[in-house]
Amino acid sequence: MANEMMTDERPIIGLSSATANQPNTSNEFSFWLAPNVIVNPFDIVEAEQVAPEGTSRTFGIVTTLEHSTDAPTHLSNYISNDFGQITAEPNTVRQGTTVARVAVLSNDQDIYMPVMNDRPVRFADEQGIHTALGIDQVPERYRIPAGLIEMSNGTRAVVYLDSRYILGPEGAHVNITGISGLATKTSYAIFLIQSILQKAENRNRIGVIILNVKHGDLLSIDQPPKGGLPPEQHEFWEALGLRPKPFDNVRYLLPYGKETPTTGRPNSFRLPERNWFLYAYSLADTYDKLDLLLSNIPDPWDTVGALIGEIQQGLSDPRTGHWGPQGKWKSVTDWESLLNGEPLVKEGQVQPVGDVRAVSVGRFRRLLRRIVQTRQSGIFVDQRDKRTKNLSQEIATIRGGETIVVDIARLTDEEQTLVFGDILRTIYALYAEEGSEREDLPEKVIIFVDELNKYAPAREKESPIIEQVLDIAERGRSLGVVLFGAEQFMSAVHDRVAGNCSTIVIGRSGSVELSSPAYRFLDPAVKANVTRLEKGELVISHATFRQPIKIKFPRPAYWQEGTEK
Repeated sequence: MANEMMTDERPIIGLSSATANQPNTSNEFSFWLAPNVIVNPFDIVEAEQVAPEGTSRTFGIVTTLEHSTDAPTHLSNYISNDFGQITAEPNTVRQGTTVARVAVLSNDQDIYMPVMNDRPVRFADEQGIHTALGIDQVPERYRIPAGLIEMSNGTRAVVYLDSRYILGPEGAHVNITGISGLATKTSYAIFLIQSILQKAENRNRIGVIILNVKHGDLLSIDQPPKGGLPPEQHEFWEALGLRPKPFDNVRYLLPYGKETPTTGRPNSFRLPERNWFLYAYSLADTYDKLDLLLSNIPDPWDTVGALIGEIQQGLSDPRTGHWGPQGKWKSVTDWESLLNGEPLVKEGQVQPVGDVRAVSVGRFRRLLRRIVQTRQSGIFVDQRDKRTKNLSQEIATIRGGETIVVDIARLTDEEQTLVFGDILRTIYALYAEEGSEREDLPEKVIIFVDELNKYAPAREKESPIIEQVLDIAERGRSLGVVLFGAEQFMSAVHDRVAGNCSTIVIGRSGSVELSSPAYRFLDPAVKANVTRLEKGELVISHATFRQPIKIKFPRPAYWQEGTEK
């Protein structure tokens, strides 16, 4: 059969099949497999289709495979084997076949008639895969390598994303979810950022901000892997048209800690080899960000919000809008004088402030003292010394082609929320309000954070940090601000954040998680296959793809803790 059915050196692997009970439609078709042909879910195939002149090709992705026989029941098979004798020759040899169900991706002549019966079906080649996914319609300058498709017959094809749907203006943002293995989500995010920095148009005008939230994993992205990458990984990178190299032009911002005054070391799991700086928060750095610091505090009557407004107004110079305590707030210079001095406290008694009653002021003091004094990691200081940076000011100096890594791994939850919100607010203001003041402002800024569900949880109704994340998610593409978020469970992320991502990347996930509404865009058959993904395999849904596809990506080209990563 293989010798009789060769076209363009690609064998026919089966013929399309339509039945009375399972007809082919414009959206899907079936085909039976020739003997000894192996096909797997996510393989991309093509079927011959009618056309005004000659034939066209309908491309589809295999979703499910079923094997059926002429036995009416399982009992018939049992009886035909001499009533259950495992080693006996069956009395009746059953006729059977394996049938693949295929979701239609595209037709190379835009003909979406149902595939007729008995049409030849072949594995698509690399060019056919690009046609199936619409990649052939994306100009070269907008193509970002995202990984490799590897099919059952050995065919490999580079998968490209359209940068206009990652960086804007057509769409933006990437969300990566799944429990597919240690550091898989982070590794893919960093790989995709590296791909963008190597291949995107105007890549020298793109800035990147990465938050390190776990151990020291991202505090050496400018260092090559110890011992180098294995040869097969070099080939993998090169097959994608990329260079396997660590990041260039990296600046590390590391948090001040309780031991820093004596040791000089930051509160980090690892010390980068070069180009690192300390950051800390004095009251002067934080008075206008107290809403972010207290984002996790329930405030149904807005009493905390009202008091924060009073404090911000009292500590601001009305002429400049910057730090400058005025009037009754003039004696407030640091955290201690705010918490225990006037106007919040007088002669040991808590005082009402504005319309905020004394009992509410007392609650605010208890909350703030716990965060900035009793349970803090060391990041809150009375005054910053000359070597310690203001994080917001450092972020505001980002340049095109630069990557800034901000370490928050050892901070408390409230401190992490402050830092992330500070970064978002600084970048948002830079692009939405003050961009014209800097001629060297990057055209695009990518912000990557893991554990996104902590800052934009699905069940949270309203908070300052959620408002900031939503502003970026909903307006970022028009401003040039792009959010790369990762989490274990996409169902735990605010639906407006995930819904505004034009690219969704899914690693191995459990069936319970996949049953949530967040994954309703996935076909049930695809969901079943997601539960079986291996490490290094991901399913991508991209704005220009007609169906989600499975890809593989190479190991990171920077040094990580533990060779198993």
